[in-house]
Amino acid sequence: MPLTPGSKLGPYEILAPLGSGGMGEVYRAKDSRLGRDVAVKVLPAAFSADEDRLRRFEQEARAAGLLNHPNILAIHDIGTQDGAPYVVSELLEGETLRGRLAGAALPPRRAIEYAIAIAQGLAAAHEKGIVHRDLKPENVFVTADGRVKILDFGLAKLTRQEDGSQTNLPTATAGTEPGVVLGTLGYMAPEQVRGRPADARSDIFAFGAILYEMLAGRRAFHGDTAADTMSAILREEPVELSTTGRAIAPALDRIVRHCLEKSPEQRFQSARDLAFDLESLTGVSAPSLAPGPDPGARRRFPARAGLLLGALVLLAGAAVAGARFFGQRQPEAPRFRQLTFRRGAVRNAFFAGDPSTVVYAAAWEGNAPEIFMSRVGVPESSVVKIPGAFEIEAARGGELAILLAGSRGDMLARVPVTGGSARPIAEDVEEAHWSADGGSFAAVSLASGRAVLEYPIGRKVYDTGGFISSPRISPDGERVAFLDRPILGDDRGSVAVVDRTGQKTSLTPQFASTNGLAWHPSGREIWFGATEVGTHTAVHAVSLAGKRRVLLRTPDRLGVRDISPDGSLLVSSGRTRGVVVFHGPGQPTDRDLSWLDYSVVRDLSSDGRMLLLEEGGEGGGDNYGVYLRPTDGSSATRLGQGRAMDLSRDGRWALTIPPASSDRLVLLPTGAGQPRTLPPAGLQYIGAGWLPDGKRVLAGGSRPGEPIRLYLQDLEGGAPRPVGPSSVGGPPAISPDGKQFAARDGEGRIRIYPIDGNAPPRDLSGFERQDELAHWGKDAGLYVIAPGRPAKVFRVDITTGRRELWKELDLPDAAGVGRFQVFYVSDDLTSWVYGYRQVLSDLYLVEGLR
Repeated sequence: MPLTPGSKLGPYEILAPLGSGGMGEVYRAKDSRLGRDVAVKVLPAAFSADEDRLRRFEQEARAAGLLNHPNILAIHDIGTQDGAPYVVSELLEGETLRGRLAGAALPPRRAIEYAIAIAQGLAAAHEKGIVHRDLKPENVFVTADGRVKILDFGLAKLTRQEDGSQTNLPTATAGTEPGVVLGTLGYMAPEQVRGRPADARSDIFAFGAILYEMLAGRRAFHGDTAADTMSAILREEPVELSTTGRAIAPALDRIVRHCLEKSPEQRFQSARDLAFDLESLTGVSAPSLAPGPDPGARRRFPARAGLLLGALVLLAGAAVAGARFFGQRQPEAPRFRQLTFRRGAVRNAFFAGDPSTVVYAAAWEGNAPEIFMSRVGVPESSVVKIPGAFEIEAARGGELAILLAGSRGDMLARVPVTGGSARPIAEDVEEAHWSADGGSFAAVSLASGRAVLEYPIGRKVYDTGGFISSPRISPDGERVAFLDRPILGDDRGSVAVVDRTGQKTSLTPQFASTNGLAWHPSGREIWFGATEVGTHTAVHAVSLAGKRRVLLRTPDRLGVRDISPDGSLLVSSGRTRGVVVFHGPGQPTDRDLSWLDYSVVRDLSSDGRMLLLEEGGEGGGDNYGVYLRPTDGSSATRLGQGRAMDLSRDGRWALTIPPASSDRLVLLPTGAGQPRTLPPAGLQYIGAGWLPDGKRVLAGGSRPGEPIRLYLQDLEGGAPRPVGPSSVGGPPAISPDGKQFAARDGEGRIRIYPIDGNAPPRDLSGFERQDELAHWGKDAGLYVIAPGRPAKVFRVDITTGRRELWKELDLPDAAGVGRFQVFYVSDDLTSWVYGYRQVLSDLYLVEGLR
């Protein structure tokens, strides 16, 4: 029976009914302990005998109870009385989004505001591993003061647990049983209609249907019968928003369409990225949603422009646009001063004592990196002679922190700014920074395959299976800001800070590419280089509260290097290109087979006729592009999106990893067929390669808290089985018969391991520390590439250890080229392909940014 006013549920006194639904009855109640009004949802005792309904009710409470976000209904308590379970939540005053819509469209600005709030709430849930699975206007609440809350996680599915959590929340089984459909018609994703498992991308589809309805004033999918509605979801596209007669920005229309893709792989892959795209339409970060002109899609540059430095089109930030909008006097445009004038690549750079003196590392005209000093207004830079130094990490009080190439890894050292003898500080350092008072260092190392941030050195404050880049100590010495990159070897990432106790906070969503950061002297903002798509990074600023703004855009790739006490910015500016070079049988010269702006070769077919390419730049799109290109030079064919890994021996499948969800492998057909996504196996993948039988793959990855290692995975199912060393350095080389592989262990030794794990590893001779495994030939030779100028490919006999030079790879234009990235050989050893990255950049001083 319904509860009457005055009834008691534990410490809660029922005041009045609020409503009822399939999951129970809702009442307004008074919490006698805290004296506040709350909402109590009660499942009647008669229903508690229904195990499925009871399980879903308890799951709703526990799932939502895991979440703490301003855009998700807060759960206060859960209990049972007289056999009736109940859950206590915050009491909301207002109406559901269904009531707010009332069959009419919302103003686009209001729709975007609501959409950002919903997307941010979903992102928080998805990051906890919780999928809603029944998102609809009835489950979105708009409070009287305009706040947006997501309700009813009764169909939520916990897809993973937080590290160290002890929740007993089960995974919902109903959504994974064939033919069982959960959700609400009209908002269900195609995979839900088919009774297939739902994941975060299913929520994104429902979100797209809601956003469409807010903009169009009618449902995206609706038929006369349930079957008609389901058919529309599976086969039809919603009516174009342009036909509504309302002024819908093309960028907003594209976001809606991207959400409503029939295939989950084609939608946004994370709600965080979706929220970021929506925020870009407003020019500011939520929750401060000031109206403003629509800057268009992410691929378009904003319309706020000023011309500087001849060919560079420099776009001023939000402050300039705001001044124009409100009729105020436009601030002076930023001033650029070029500091370097040679051909090559600038690496790190820092102010040395005053804003007119800069020290930097660069590799000019194809030479090895060196340390230089420059003065503003003087075009020539002087070399700071430090034997073995290749990178600068900071400048403090007349001294430099540098990296030296050592016999046991890179060494952090300090040396006078004028050069001389270096004083060692720590070994095995990847990147580092020096505190403003000169008293301590923050350092990044790769310990057992995991990136570790120490601050001060010796005290771990953060580690990850990805990578930690550009650590920078705050002016007060209390925090370290860094670029948190989820994939080792990939520059996508977000800005994060960690304090001395190890408390880490992410300040931004994930960007497609990141390039350096620095603290503003005030300590209130972090300036960083990043882009939402491609590689042309702009300069952004983010506060410790997460509020972001764009400071500077150019058509080039901007990298933040340092900020002086007076606010002058040191940036690198240039272009980056991925190059693929092929040599076929009988060819007199090598041939450039790059396709778009950032081509990376991932495999050469066994017969030498096809290249598997990955496009990671502007042309590749948000989530990279996977291409197949014939080596005869004819046009490439796009297979799909993702990080390309390997071609199967028969050439029928390309093995890929989605950048936004590196916990799974995807097989893309090279001809007719449909993509195949392998079930998550509990790993974060960094690479994978086919075994010759085409039924198994050897994958590199890590489980939470564990080092990167190799796993054998059967495509037909089953848990991945660890093989080989407990930590691995670099990709392995698989034997032609698929029974063995060669890999470098954590101590740097190249050894041969059995695939079945039934024999001990075998030591090999003839290898050097810098060798990178490239190919296991049918001639019993392991082919390795030794970086240098020219790069040399050696054949090492696996039986005798005999090492002989096989090929030399030199370049007519080596400026800006680091080490060769990859090298692949055909089975008959008559064709080969290699790839490298070319970065051409200069250093600039930028004054006048605010």
